[in-house]
Amino acid sequence: MSIRIGISGYGNLGRGVEAAVKNAPDMEAVGVFTRRAPETVKTLTGLPVYKMEDAPSMAEKIDVMILCGGSAKDLPHQTPELARLFNVVDSFDTHAKIPEHFEKVNEASLSGGKLSIISAGWDPGLFSLNRMYGQAVLPNGQDYTFWGKGVSQGHSDAIRRIPGVKDARQYTIPVEAALERVRGGEQPELTAREKHTRECFVVAEEGADKKQIEESIVTMPNYFSDYDTTVHFISEEELLRDHGGIPHGGMVFRTGTTGLHGENHHVIEYKLKLDSNPEFTSSVLAACARAAFRLSQQGQTGCRTILDIPPALLHPESPEELRRKLL
Repeated sequence: MSIRIGISGYGNLGRGVEAAVKNAPDMEAVGVFTRRAPETVKTLTGLPVYKMEDAPSMAEKIDVMILCGGSAKDLPHQTPELARLFNVVDSFDTHAKIPEHFEKVNEASLSGGKLSIISAGWDPGLFSLNRMYGQAVLPNGQDYTFWGKGVSQGHSDAIRRIPGVKDARQYTIPVEAALERVRGGEQPELTAREKHTRECFVVAEEGADKKQIEESIVTMPNYFSDYDTTVHFISEEELLRDHGGIPHGGMVFRTGTTGLHGENHHVIEYKLKLDSNPEFTSSVLAACARAAFRLSQQGQTGCRTILDIPPALLHPESPEELRRKLL
């Protein structure tokens, strides 16, 4: 039996989920749910499009709803609302607010008898998992995470929410000197500002106050205030021509020592290089939807993160096949 997937929201992430489900051997997409007029939304594979208000009436036809809204404004409200009706997966990525988001979604899922997985993707998500493995294996050590160079969907979305902004792309860029110190086995104490810079390319609406937009960006808490941030105002044509893609990537390091006296030094490095940030994130969401369905089938309810999920539940093959092929 195929796992029946609903897609809430149809931007870059929603389109990526549609493709990921199409490529999954054990899934089928039921449809897209949108706040836009359904007749204005054309899907990649001809999926039917429904009004968001129609979602509750289709609860029995959907095994897992994958939420593809933004973390700044959409998911804090949408995930708890839908988690009462569906098994859900989201990619909430405001790291500082994940515990608060977890509590709200957990309460909603328990009240509805559903299973939810939040903050799925690659960071938070796969990178979180690698940080946990690194700490477990090298308890005497230090974590380092570098993102980019690449376009951050969440940060770009946060800029687009600022009044007067028509479109925007935000690049996260590692500070090369800090990266090389960590890769060389050092354990420096690095602030957020010392590890990354942020570069923003913004298309302002006609007549908008660019100085106010820039001030709103560089002072935005949780996104830009702790980093050296550069803002460039460009035309819509330049944005489409020079910043049309959505690449990203990054590295997780765990540096540490073993031995009775810490005499042996080790560096764990996990690296991602992505042509399409949303398509890769969508593929992680699809794998987590599989796990959410399986946990729900076991009768489990409440909220989970990728840290709580047995790895085998993410994979379409059986535990027997995984033991034979991967161990």
